[in-house]
Amino acid sequence: MVVVPMNAVEQTLRNLLREGFNALSQGKIREASRCCEQALKIKPDLPQAHFLVGLTALQGQDRQTAFQAFGSVTTLDPGHAAAWAQLARLFMHEGQVVKADAALSQALQANSQDPMVHDLIGSVYSLIGEYDAAGKSFSAAVERQPNHPPFLLNLANNHIYKGATAAATALLERILAIQPNSPQAHWALSGSRKASNEDHIQTMQQLVAAPAMPARARAFYHYAIGKEYEDLQMWAPAFAAFAQGAADRRSTVDYDEAAEVDMFEFLESHFSRDWLANAGAGNTDAGPIFVLGQPRSGTTLIERIITSHSQVSSAGELQQLGLAVRRLSDYRDPKRFSTAFFAAAKNLPPRQLGDLYLDSTRKLRGQTAYFVDKLPQNYLMIPLILAALPAAKIVHLQRDPMDACFASFKQLFADAYLHSYDQAEMARHHRRYLHLMAVWRERFGERFLDISYEATVQDLEPNARRLINFLGLDWQPACLDFHNQDRPVSTASAVQVREPAHTRSVGRWRKYAQQLAPMRAILQQQQD
Repeated sequence: MVVVPMNAVEQTLRNLLREGFNALSQGKIREASRCCEQALKIKPDLPQAHFLVGLTALQGQDRQTAFQAFGSVTTLDPGHAAAWAQLARLFMHEGQVVKADAALSQALQANSQDPMVHDLIGSVYSLIGEYDAAGKSFSAAVERQPNHPPFLLNLANNHIYKGATAAATALLERILAIQPNSPQAHWALSGSRKASNEDHIQTMQQLVAAPAMPARARAFYHYAIGKEYEDLQMWAPAFAAFAQGAADRRSTVDYDEAAEVDMFEFLESHFSRDWLANAGAGNTDAGPIFVLGQPRSGTTLIERIITSHSQVSSAGELQQLGLAVRRLSDYRDPKRFSTAFFAAAKNLPPRQLGDLYLDSTRKLRGQTAYFVDKLPQNYLMIPLILAALPAAKIVHLQRDPMDACFASFKQLFADAYLHSYDQAEMARHHRRYLHLMAVWRERFGERFLDISYEATVQDLEPNARRLINFLGLDWQPACLDFHNQDRPVSTASAVQVREPAHTRSVGRWRKYAQQLAPMRAILQQQQD
């Protein structure tokens, strides 16, 4: 066999790509970008360089450049499975499910043996809500690279969503045997089972004491420690851990309270009865059921009751309505909701908004006549829902404000609910929410159902019957056995909702009444 020596240009390109990928793995985005630019000057049609551009753009949260870069890769190399998988995930995040499905098909056709590609495909299937297919892809990634913690973590989370907590726990413990200092794995492990002693707490306390640990990593540990102390009914150390975790997380997010105040005022000022009366006709499909309210207020419980009915499926917490507004109005601000977002939304033709929402949810809604969209923040969108989807049903969860606020305060969210990491900010946000719901109730109250979390868990059957009756469905006894569902749950409630209805969380905040005094004082202030 004759070995052809690598010429100087090829060697330079290889060195630049290696340097660029190494820089990206260390979070050095500028250095990675410089390597991309130099490589593309030498060879503009080099697929690997365009792929590195896409990955660098993703890390820099520049989705538009990422789209262009991965698109260039698939043009230059139509069999590049990783680029197709990245495009599929990007399309899903933009709510373009049809395009995501097409890109996913291309990724699958490439029949790649790369574990990263299988992991990416699993992530796309998870976004689509096809958790069994996702599990197979995550398993394929783990089979090809058995000791890679990120792949193991995705598979563990998939097991949690599907209720296989024993399998998830085994995987999480495997991760920690490989990588003992894995904040996300420790956090997931704390949520996958109930603590019976302080052993895991002590391990995490030693790890979180390490010098120079990033605040985001510390937050995972502190929230996990708080959860396990709460399992053990050790209330004071539990709150201390939650409070420290919240402070750590708050230091990493940019929450603009003044902008939120402005947005709530805009909603109240512009979405009136007259606006709805003059908005125009919407799409009369009666399939969507919106379950909304505050996070950690019982929305998952109510969704499980509804989707225990044979005519209803769960579509999960969909971003499709907001994404439809963005696509129709060409709104590109990365903030999910803002005054400008709703200013753009109020002038959209309702029929187009309803049509696009239904088109983009078609693959997610299942084969039943009705489906539940359980994004809590859709309470902001109630007038838009009434205009765009006038036959849709809306169910609003009500929960004791102190319990609702504390439940959010002690929960580590991904990239939403940025107000929840400070007691005062949390309470002021909740007052704005209560005021806005009172406005919607006065204007459109006959169009949605308020249902109490406390009343439902204390006396399930009459409240479940009232709920099913509001939806216009015949009663089915299975709606009382929601905890026996084997459908996946991809929210923070994944473990809890597999239990029968219980009242353990009612009044939980009272265990921490002294520590939560600042929150309570603000919530008790008279509404304007």
